[in-house]
Amino acid sequence: MTGVISALVEAWQELRINKTRILLALLGVALSVAALSSVVGVGNLAREGFKASSERNGGRSATLGLGVYGPSEPDPQKLEAAYRGIIARYGITYYSHSVQAQAFFQFPRGVQPVQLQVVDPGYGVIHRVDVSQGSWFAEDDEARLAPAVVVSEAFYHAAGRPNLTTHPKVKLVGDPATTAVMIGVVPDPYPESPPSAYLLTGAAERAGVTGIIGAGPGQFKLWVQDGQAEALKAAITSDLRRQFPGMEAHAERMDYASLGDPFATVQHAVGGIAGVVLLLGAVGMLNISMVTVRYRVREIGIRRSFGATSRRIFLGVLMESVVATAVAGMAGVMLAVAVVKNPWIESKVAPGLSEYPAFPIEAAMLGLAAAVLVGALAGAIPALVAVRVKVIDAIRF
Repeated sequence: MTGVISALVEAWQELRINKTRILLALLGVALSVAALSSVVGVGNLAREGFKASSERNGGRSATLGLGVYGPSEPDPQKLEAAYRGIIARYGITYYSHSVQAQAFFQFPRGVQPVQLQVVDPGYGVIHRVDVSQGSWFAEDDEARLAPAVVVSEAFYHAAGRPNLTTHPKVKLVGDPATTAVMIGVVPDPYPESPPSAYLLTGAAERAGVTGIIGAGPGQFKLWVQDGQAEALKAAITSDLRRQFPGMEAHAERMDYASLGDPFATVQHAVGGIAGVVLLLGAVGMLNISMVTVRYRVREIGIRRSFGATSRRIFLGVLMESVVATAVAGMAGVMLAVAVVKNPWIESKVAPGLSEYPAFPIEAAMLGLAAAVLVGALAGAIPALVAVRVKVIDAIRF
């Protein structure tokens, strides 16, 4: 331990003496590490943004969509009982019906049609619904006498942007008319989108919501673990076919990862860019280290004449390079954090995120490890050259 500490102290002293000579090399290493960490950090940010957008559309990994089809529609009560049985049998925590419907709401400027998404509380978790105001549905919202609705920003604006705590009511036009309660607001799916809202399945039935868009009873979704998806697909499909003989039943994945990892290509590309950046930094540092050793030939010869061993010379030259690049690596990582966590960069790389992830620790560790590796590689060859210097030749240099 004493030898290692003394080598570190000696390396730091040499860096202070030769700081002008290696400053540009260290600057190059710091920029290389910053580029490496930034590439990995931005890649992770882009991955999270794409993942969030995909989960909002198709569901989290792994989301199974169940359906029963045939020459005639299955009995709704029997189908619902089958779905409830599957939930209980396999211990499913998050599930939801998903049906598109249309209803009319009374706004201050008149009655307007609104596209409804009839769902269950689990839909918000499965599809990663982002609520900007208020909250998503809770399990006990099904029991409300005044049905709860989660509305889009366009709906909220058309309703006059009331206070969700004191004036959350909105009238659902129908027979009979129903007074609904707005409990949450979600961002619009795209600019200039028309008013839309989410309504719970039971509340939609009691409110007499009609005008289902498209035929059929809609879809039933489950969120399960990735490792269980294939086994559950086969088991659930078998259960449904047994309960509905002569009809087509299926359980299929519908999430973004159903066809494999969509980020594999991006990760390979990021890895290739990182490798090139690291190689450039190593070459630059190696060149400067070789020049530095050539300038120190006489110094090394004098140290050898006073009894310095080959091991001590090798370790001293190597540690000088490693310590220098480690310091440069820390500076590069801090620069990468400042770049990746810049609000403008975050908004452009991952516009689908409302909350951005922290700077990935693996990107920081990779940057520091790369800096140390560059230092070791760039210092090993000059250290071998220094060890092979003959004392008499070095003194005469």
